[in-house]
Amino acid sequence: MGVGGIRPVWDPAAVVGFAVTVGLEPRTDGPSGAHIATTAVEGSDDQSVIVVDNQGRTDVSCWGGILSLGASIRGVRGVVADGVCRDVAEARELGFPVFSRGSIPATARGRLQQRSTGEPVGIAGLTVEQGDAVVADETGLAFVPRGRAEEVVRIATAIVARERAIADEVRAGAPVSRAMPDARLAGEKESVR
Repeated sequence: MGVGGIRPVWDPAAVVGFAVTVGLEPRTDGPSGAHIATTAVEGSDDQSVIVVDNQGRTDVSCWGGILSLGASIRGVRGVVADGVCRDVAEARELGFPVFSRGSIPATARGRLQQRSTGEPVGIAGLTVEQGDAVVADETGLAFVPRGRAEEVVRIATAIVARERAIADEVRAGAPVSRAMPDARLAGEKESVR
């Protein structure tokens, strides 16, 4: 499923990898646990995209510069947060892709706590599980259950090939209305008559 509204916070970016999930919740009384997302960072590798469920909150950051630094050092491909982040300049300097609903200077300290790592999380109304494929760019993001990743890649590759062929015909002078009938876009017809 695809999601809009979560975008790169600095420059155009794109990431593809496998989800390492983090669930957050408002801070409660009692002893504080590990700083949010640190267990996810430490459990990630160069195939990982950290996916943070902050329930869409925009009043407190759920990702910051030190987390970007730690993730970057581990080779993590990027982070997708259903919430907002801080320290955008630090992520930019690292070349570390951060996708979120925006940015805010309010730190998570004393406001959020980690609910889970490696458990299913909700991102913009979708359930994302540890290991799901994550694809994010300027348009939005998509999550694919890992067991369906090969099937989705085959389908997406066919769609890209059809759209490239249509674009080539338009560049060659074909009217847009002839080059892209709905049946052709759906893969039912291979060429324009």
